[in-house]
Amino acid sequence: MKYFWKLNAISAILGALIFISTELMVNVYRISRIGEWELGAVVDGVERINIGLAALAPILIASMVWKWLEGRTSSYWSLLLWVPYFVLFVYLFAQLFPESHQGDRPAPVTGLIIIAMTIAYPFYLALPVSLGFWLNRRQKRGDSAIPIE
Repeated sequence: MKYFWKLNAISAILGALIFISTELMVNVYRISRIGEWELGAVVDGVERINIGLAALAPILIASMVWKWLEGRTSSYWSLLLWVPYFVLFVYLFAQLFPESHQGDRPAPVTGLIIIAMTIAYPFYLALPVSLGFWLNRRQKRGDSAIPIE
């Protein structure tokens, strides 16, 4: 049962990572309006945050799978279980912060970008999950987890 909660916690973290990225992209106009910042500065900041998340997420994911999920094959379920958490986070955000200003609507192409991101996300997650699985298996065999000579 403990493993079930760990798997769901990791899946929720994976759903939160893509949720943060998509919501920042969708809400650049709102952030610019509320923060009274230039739109270009907000777009640059969102791009930097998304690139930082994309760079740090594989390290975080691999280490979580390695330490928490104990190298079990069922850790690959996290490649699908992030979807309900992502939908839940988007729904809760939309309910808590409804669109109140007409100028806050994102550009139409943003939806296509988000669709492409959600299709590519499981493939993006497959490498760090496999890496964490492999590192745990090496550690259980008694080999050095990270083979550096």
